[in-house]
Amino acid sequence: MDVHEDVVTSAADGGLEGLYRNVGARLWRAVVMYTGDREVASDAVAEAFAQALRRGEAIRDPRRWVWRAAFNIAAGELKRRRRKPVLDQRESAPDPELPILLREALAVLSPKQRAAVILHHYAGYPVRDVARIIGSTSSAVGVHLHRGRERLRRLLENTDV
Repeated sequence: MDVHEDVVTSAADGGLEGLYRNVGARLWRAVVMYTGDREVASDAVAEAFAQALRRGEAIRDPRRWVWRAAFNIAAGELKRRRRKPVLDQRESAPDPELPILLREALAVLSPKQRAAVILHHYAGYPVRDVARIIGSTSSAVGVHLHRGRERLRRLLENTDV
């Protein structure tokens, strides 16, 4: 599905409820990758959709708004806890297709690098949209992506797989 295709689908499927059905699980997995914590991800996604419901028609682009809100809520919780993401080993992986070494490497990136890499490469957002979601500029996101990919490459090259 195209990144923006689900916005149209969500409107036809019942607004935020349709949006939740279309992107809720993917958003949750992205926030788990970002935070390393299933509980924080669940709370952030639920709160983002709850806030979107309260704001209603005031939100021009619900999909982008919900992604941004979920990442901001999760980042705030990590800051409040003053900790880096820790790989959550409980139950199953946040995304079984995502190798454990990559998840561990993502946890080493700075929060902005991790958010940029996840939103661009996992969620499929163009750089301009990533910048809007994380409250940055396109050029800064480009730097975060470049540095994040370089760091991931170095980390993953140094593993004995």
